[in-house]
Amino acid sequence: MTATILSSHRIIPPFGLLGGKPGIVGKNYVIRKNGILEELAGTAMTEMNPEEIFVIETPGGGGYGN
Repeated sequence: MTATILSSHRIIPPFGLLGGKPGIVGKNYVIRKNGILEELAGTAMTEMNPEEIFVIETPGGGGYGN
C-alpha cells in the first residue's frame, strides 16, 4: 500500500497568543516490520507492508496568556 500525508507544524511549532508559550511540533513516522523507525516529513509518501505501523503525532496547541 502507498501511504501519503500532508500535515503542518512539524518544524515550526504552533504559536501562542498574548504571551502564551508555543505548542509542541507533531511527528510522522513508520515503524517497519523489522523495528526500524522511519521518520517522515510533513508532506510525505511511503510504501507500507503488512504489519507495519504509520504513526501520526498531532502538534499541541499554543498557550494563551501568562
